[in-house]
Amino acid sequence: MEYVQIAIYIIALIVAVAARRKSGAAPKAAALEDLEFPQSTEGTAQMIIFGDVWVRDWMVLGVGNFRAEPILK
Repeated sequence: MEYVQIAIYIIALIVAVAARRKSGAAPKAAALEDLEFPQSTEGTAQMIIFGDVWVRDWMVLGVGNFRAEPILK
């Protein structure tokens, strides 16, 4: 009976090792150039907002404080 459990464990281990993701090159971090923001056209009236708020206007005129910091853990 113990041999059956050991055999099941070994088979499950082989399947788990075969099914895991292959480690390849690390994925590239997203940059500001990779993001697409809708932009306003010339002559369109725009709001000026300082701080973080919810607005109904869907235009993005500027994005600030974009910094990529590594996760240290």
